[in-house]
Amino acid sequence: MLTNHSRTSTMDRVASLNRVLDQALASAWTSDNRHWVPVIDVVEKKDAYLLFAELPGVDASQVEISFEQSVLTLRGTKPSAINPSQDGEVRVYAAERASGRFERSIRLPEFVDADRIAADLSNGVLTVTIPKAQVAQPRRIEINTGGAAAKASQN
Repeated sequence: MLTNHSRTSTMDRVASLNRVLDQALASAWTSDNRHWVPVIDVVEKKDAYLLFAELPGVDASQVEISFEQSVLTLRGTKPSAINPSQDGEVRVYAAERASGRFERSIRLPEFVDADRIAADLSNGVLTVTIPKAQVAQPRRIEINTGGAAAKASQN
């Protein structure tokens, strides 16, 4: 059986479907539902490890850094520019910028000075400096001549 629908009713259903999809997807734009992972670089220097994390648009007050059992963890939230609860009904044509909650952890060697870890957020880049503990830093061993070490071990 063939049923004819008027063009107006078909367009009404398409418009209704668009509204339903927009409303369903609008909740995905709130920072409570979205997650992202910031990119990082970790570099080892003679006296410290440096971690650089790209956090564009993130305020320092929205970032938490913790260090426990040799694991450095970054957590935080980046707000979305799209806020349907404030802006009303919106139709999103492109949404490529990351937003929402994020978390990133990295295991570091055991010999770090956890009490002196420092962080700075500037121009969207978080820099975390993790100083090495004195025991982990390279040192030069002097060589004694004349058998002084052997004589000391015999006594």
